[in-house]
Amino acid sequence: KRNGVVHIIGPELGLTTCGMTIVCGDSHTSTHGAFGNIAFGVGTSEVEMVLATQSLLQTKPKQMLIGVNGNLGKGVCAKDIILHIISKLGTSAGTGHFLEFSGSTILSLSMEERMTICNMSIEMGAKGGLIAPDQVTYNYLKDRDYAPKGEAWEKSVKYWETLRSDAGAGYDAVCQFKAEEIEPMVTYGTNPGMGMAVTDEIPGNSNDNPSYIKALEYMGFTSGEKILGKKIDYVFLGSCTNGRIEDFRAFASIVKGKSKHPDVTAWLVPGSKQVESQLEAEGIGEILRVAGFEIREPGCSACLAMNDDKIPSGKYCVSTSNRNFEGRQGPGARTLLAGPLVAAAAAINGVITDPREY
Repeated sequence: KRNGVVHIIGPELGLTTCGMTIVCGDSHTSTHGAFGNIAFGVGTSEVEMVLATQSLLQTKPKQMLIGVNGNLGKGVCAKDIILHIISKLGTSAGTGHFLEFSGSTILSLSMEERMTICNMSIEMGAKGGLIAPDQVTYNYLKDRDYAPKGEAWEKSVKYWETLRSDAGAGYDAVCQFKAEEIEPMVTYGTNPGMGMAVTDEIPGNSNDNPSYIKALEYMGFTSGEKILGKKIDYVFLGSCTNGRIEDFRAFASIVKGKSKHPDVTAWLVPGSKQVESQLEAEGIGEILRVAGFEIREPGCSACLAMNDDKIPSGKYCVSTSNRNFEGRQGPGARTLLAGPLVAAAAAINGVITDPREY
């Protein structure tokens, strides 16, 4: 009952707290940065080094501050925030940096939404991403299985309160975004930076970049066309990016009382056994089944083509995972990254749909 994807069970069990240094043999270890941690993925030989010595030789990264301020619009979720940021800055903007996310919009997010943001900091090329802990963090961690208890809890919170950047701290780079400018997002290419608002037209290739042309050819798209209304074949809700209970709540909020499109194969995969039991306890499982969906066994599933859950060649999948590289979900698979609301709307209509219609 405690099993699941490592970046989901760490926080939900209280094994992940604040002010830790966390490494794991998976690039999306950056997820744990949502608790104010230095968290990053390492290679196999580095895993060995950590287990043997509890230490790693590292080069100190540069620091980038990404501020997001304002109120999010209807139908916009945390996944849209990070896809918007990556689409504006590019997939290499964070190279050599640790990202710190701040601003009123970030502080208004739940812990699960913050984890989604930090999870995809790696898609900007960053070493990792973090958010300073606050009362939202403490409320999430309190009374979890492995979190400190009693006097140890009070002592821990007192320390965690110090884990924030000093006023006037210097950064190697600073980027600011307005929440009001962020819309429901979807990717159209073969890297997470090739994203756009779901209502926009696919951008042109301004500098005749051969990789851009190749990406559109792989996806079967052309510059200038709308992505709204494009037929899709698969929908995947899950992964360490969007496999938490709030993601299932969001998905269910749109499909409730409706029916899955008959031409869509939908894989709804909780990130852990706890998420699985919680969605059943809340009645979400029944809502999804009535709408024609099936909840599958917890795991990584169709996030990457390392198991039997592969998208067939040439088929389109709206995926709430984190990467859309060529062949990521199977040889020849065409992945469109999106948040759970866009995925739900697509699952109902069988085409790319603006979730704000619901």
